[in-house]
Amino acid sequence: MMAMTTLNITYDGMSADVPVELDGHVSDADVRRIAVEVVRSGGVPGMHLVHLRDDAFQNYVVDRFRGARGEDRIYLRPKVPFGAPAKQGSWCGTAENLESAAPSIGT
Repeated sequence: MMAMTTLNITYDGMSADVPVELDGHVSDADVRRIAVEVVRSGGVPGMHLVHLRDDAFQNYVVDRFRGARGEDRIYLRPKVPFGAPAKQGSWCGTAENLESAAPSIGT
């Protein structure tokens, strides 16, 4: 049975919803493939990228939720590097960095 699902795609600093009709449960790989197709075809508001690579969403996370009215929602988003070590020269909000970045009071 075909069901309407909202697919939210986050790519290159942009995020948009697109309604897609899916036949039951689809795999994460299928979600990524569908996302490439709708972005290439211009079906995602603000994301018409004709030459998007086949593997553009290869390392993306697929999250599935049920909306407040029972509708299915799928989010395709980049992995977030929480817990990853900070790159050399980047600022990370550790206590040590906060102390060195904070202005001294009373000096």
